[in-house]
Amino acid sequence: MANRRVKITFPEVMVDRPLVYNLSHMFEIETSIRRADVGAKTGWVILELIGAEDEIERGIQWAISQGVRVDPIAGDVIEG
Repeated sequence: MANRRVKITFPEVMVDRPLVYNLSHMFEIETSIRRADVGAKTGWVILELIGAEDEIERGIQWAISQGVRVDPIAGDVIEG
């Protein structure tokens, strides 16, 4: 089992869509919300993703294709 933390940033058009729910139901990934700040126009969530490495990667690529930004996190610091 792999474990990755990512920060997902939502543009206004994605704020009201169930992206985190879909990640855990469309892919074999457990999601755990570590922190979040979601408003009417924008938002972000720090997720812990647990599952097979290839399944996590497929889920991340799917999320990016939906129009969100995904940044890797090491500990509590955003990488890159």
